[in-house]
Amino acid sequence: MIFRNGLLNRRDALLLLVGASSMHICTLLFAQQPAQSDIFINTHVSHSDLHEPSTLTTTVVEQKTWTETKTLTSVVTATPTPRALSPFDKLPATQLLGHAPGWTLFKNLYMSNGTLFILAEEADRKVFPAMRMMTSTGLTALNTPENIALREPLPENMQFITPKQAGERWTTAENVNRVWTVEGNTLLFNDPSQFLRHYYHFVAELFFGVQAFWHGAFSKPIPVDVLTNPTASVHYSTAHSPAPPIHRAIFAHANADGWRDNPGFDSYFLRAAYPSLVVEHQEDWDDRIRASRNPNGERAWHFPMLLLTDRSASFRGQVCGSETHRTAAEAWEYMRLRGKLHGIHVGAFWAPIREAMWRFTGATEGMENVLSRKDTRQQVHFGTEMEVVGLDPKAPLADPKKVVKVGVDYQRKLQRPKKIVISYITRQSARSRKLIKEDHLALVASLKELVDRKNNEYRDFMAKGNKNPVDKDGKVVEPPLPWELAVLEAEKMSKEAQIQAAARTTIMLGIHGNGLTHLVFMNPNRYSTVIELFFPKGFAHDYQWTARSLGMSHFPLWNDTYHVWPKQPIVDYVDGFQGNSIPVHGPTIVQLIEDRIAEKL
Repeated sequence: MIFRNGLLNRRDALLLLVGASSMHICTLLFAQQPAQSDIFINTHVSHSDLHEPSTLTTTVVEQKTWTETKTLTSVVTATPTPRALSPFDKLPATQLLGHAPGWTLFKNLYMSNGTLFILAEEADRKVFPAMRMMTSTGLTALNTPENIALREPLPENMQFITPKQAGERWTTAENVNRVWTVEGNTLLFNDPSQFLRHYYHFVAELFFGVQAFWHGAFSKPIPVDVLTNPTASVHYSTAHSPAPPIHRAIFAHANADGWRDNPGFDSYFLRAAYPSLVVEHQEDWDDRIRASRNPNGERAWHFPMLLLTDRSASFRGQVCGSETHRTAAEAWEYMRLRGKLHGIHVGAFWAPIREAMWRFTGATEGMENVLSRKDTRQQVHFGTEMEVVGLDPKAPLADPKKVVKVGVDYQRKLQRPKKIVISYITRQSARSRKLIKEDHLALVASLKELVDRKNNEYRDFMAKGNKNPVDKDGKVVEPPLPWELAVLEAEKMSKEAQIQAAARTTIMLGIHGNGLTHLVFMNPNRYSTVIELFFPKGFAHDYQWTARSLGMSHFPLWNDTYHVWPKQPIVDYVDGFQGNSIPVHGPTIVQLIEDRIAEKL
């Protein structure tokens, strides 16, 4: 019937027969093979020492019509506990791992409807500081009594919750929790965009403090007897043990443009120093808030490890609010007193970031010392969990007056650079804060004369061939060094060129302003110095504190008068501070530089 109606001719029938026969033969031949692809994963982690790197080997066997074996090996630190909560897990209590005003490291913090919840029984809450020392309303800061009051935290910003209350709010009748883990390590910035859009405040204050607190939290504490010995070798070493990666940064009160400065250095820095960091903005935080609202029962987000930073809370502390006016100073001082800042004379806590920027920008002068180091360090795997060590609030502290500090006496024990490089960052092309034109030209001329004179001295010395000169007492005198002057107009340079220049700078000179932020990428040595020019009687702590916290010297200068630590001017933004007629006396700066290199200062 099929053939008669023309639906299938004899040729088609023959093809059908051949195809069916082929399928039957294949079935017989491969009857022992599985009908579908199976993947078997065998993971083995050595648990001999949870604090030592171990080798994770994953073997993936794919079975289809053949067997293929692939082996992937990576160095990790073994994870002692799982990070994500299951729907049936008991909610873990919040732990306070470390706190300085405005800097609080939590384990197991929760958020629901925009409120941060500390899960703790009433009897366990004494270890937590006052809410106002941890957080605020996140409003723009103004120096008025009304605004200061408005920035005091409210219950909707942060509050305690008992396990029973958490169960009632976030658990179903079937004891299934409505809590979702945001896996990994989180930075939560509770600040508005007011200061985030400034290169200095973003890099040399916010992330400077983050690095001090985060790196310190995961560093083994220095023994008390070593901590009180400022000449111990540990204080001069830039070697740094790895800290766990930071997986995300949340800007709760700033949109995508709210943390980016106009020149673009904030985002450039973030991608170079933290290439894997996921950035969430206010819109993302609001998404999480809305998602936690549920008419059938609240949901909550669980953060296994979170560092909360709050500028307003930092200014409520003694160190920031009364002494330095720098939020990072609270984090730095907290870790210093606990022996958690290794290599304090060379800013070793900052070395991972500094070195990352050198490598990213191709700053060969900075990388020379890094590449010549014989020590080897494992890079911590991105998915690794590490334990916070040595931050027991009950642990005895060393006498604060005896704990190692930074200072020029210790800087003199560092190595000399191969060349004295003076980098004058001029603002003459900027819109504000400029030198008087004639003073600027005279300053450049004075610096050129200084460099020429020093290079002549160097050439004369080399021509004599005396490699080991001695003074009248028979002591070996260190030979002179070659000198170089670089007059830098940052707005006309690439970002790479700016960081490269900073990496080779010995003396950084410039008017108070964002350009001096590059000091954090200088290579600390015996002569590393920042000379900051102010309109007479004006002063701000910004770059002074930052330079000294990295073990470098800083001199604020008013025209022909400079100040030597510990003497310092009073903070004052006088008339003319932001003006374009700032005076400077070139010969004074030349003498200051000469005395500094001669170690008279």
